Amino acid sequence: MSALGQRMSELVRACFTGVWIKSYEPDDAIVELAQLCRSENWSLMTWDVAQGLKPAADTTTTLESADPLAAIKSLTTLASDDTPTILVLRSYHRFIGSGEVVAEVAKAVMQGKLQRKFVVILSPVVQLPPELERLFVVVDHEPPTREELRELLAGIATDGDEMPKGNLLESVLDAAVGLTRYEAENAFSLSLVRHGAVQPDAIWELKTQALKKSGLLNLCRSESDFDSLGGLSALKSFTKRALLRAGNAATIAKPRGVLLLSPPGCGKSEFCKSLGKEVGRPVLTLDVGSLMGSLVGQSEERTREALRIIDSMAPCVVMIDEIEKAFAGASGGSGDSGVTSRMFGALLTWLNDHTSDVFVVCTANDVSRLPPEFSRAERFDGVFFVDLPSRDQKNAIWSIYRSRFGISTDEILPADDQWTGAEIRSCCRLSALLDIPLNQAALNVVPVAVTSAESVQRLREWAAGRCLDAEVGGIYAAKPLAKSSQNGAAVRRRVSRGGPSVN
Repeated sequence: MSALGQRMSELVRACFTGVWIKSYEPDDAIVELAQLCRSENWSLMTWDVAQGLKPAADTTTTLESADPLAAIKSLTTLASDDTPTILVLRSYHRFIGSGEVVAEVAKAVMQGKLQRKFVVILSPVVQLPPELERLFVVVDHEPPTREELRELLAGIATDGDEMPKGNLLESVLDAAVGLTRYEAENAFSLSLVRHGAVQPDAIWELKTQALKKSGLLNLCRSESDFDSLGGLSALKSFTKRALLRAGNAATIAKPRGVLLLSPPGCGKSEFCKSLGKEVGRPVLTLDVGSLMGSLVGQSEERTREALRIIDSMAPCVVMIDEIEKAFAGASGGSGDSGVTSRMFGALLTWLNDHTSDVFVVCTANDVSRLPPEFSRAERFDGVFFVDLPSRDQKNAIWSIYRSRFGISTDEILPADDQWTGAEIRSCCRLSALLDIPLNQAALNVVPVAVTSAESVQRLREWAAGRCLDAEVGGIYAAKPLAKSSQNGAAVRRRVSRGGPSVN
């Protein structure tokens, strides 16, 4: 018996006569309910606005009109013996705004207790008016499990050469997790047409489109792994070891995530994208701004929906970039009637309680704007401070970007005492773009450690003794900012005179 069938069996036996099933696959949900009713010898009726009221197994006979009010009234005319009768109303949320319909639904649910007649509303959204909130229980129709996807795949890839095997099969199932049955069937079929076999690429393509349609999350598929990211040795080792051990079935403990603090441009976002490639997991980016809605309660609902999608996409990596800006009003005083605080509270609860195999990477540039409870134990596996790169790290970063942008290794490096990885990349890109030497391109780069020296030093001092060192491991020890180099002074002089020259 399916999970939905098991849940409905319990509710019917307990005489919960009002049930709201949230499902994006109404046909599959009705099939599962029909299987339950056949096994229990219960009566099942379905209604929708196109075909009216009819027995679930009958696709032609219509007993009533498509009037939504008549549909709910008809429940009292159905068989009245002790056999449970279930009336499934498809997409009924579009009609439940009427006062007369709400009154009839409430009446049917209350009388159903005596007559063993059950009102089931099947809809992709939950929109209960206040009069019905205490009368209905909400049930989620979950996406197909890995085993169900495996069975669906076996029904489509009937040829031996079409069916993936071993690690490739697991990669295909990883890609398909979170899709509906209809979406998964389309993805498998597309892969067969395109490649002659089921491969993950076509599935990821459709999965990316599905996430875009939700408007809540984006899927990032980076082609770069840890080899393309200089430095951060301790952070790389920690996260890779945790995630690779999470794939071991014998491992009971599951990783939760990391919080990364640093000045801007030190590689936090690039690390998260390359982490997914390194451990073979998709990277989802959550843009908190996209969760905001114009209607009362919409932002909170969109937050819960995004977290539900994230759980269904497991195993995955989730990146929430610059989280202190996303939830700047969480401490109050934002003038949004507490919406940001409630959204932040939902995220905190999920970080603490979720059991799905989701690894969360949050980044922040200003720790003072984060509430202290955010970084407590068991919400993250570690809080790392990503400092300005050391000399060895900079050499590695220069090597990566000189190779990427086709810059000769014979060129002399500019003074880079206070540069971040982003500034090294910018220098190499400008050198290739403008066809000028690195030293000349460096005149167009103003380090953030110069423009925001006070805030960078303040962040370093706060992290000392509180965070782990992303490069060498252990507790981070603060280092004073190096004094401005000759190059930095030249940069400031040129900027004050109207900008550097690139001729």
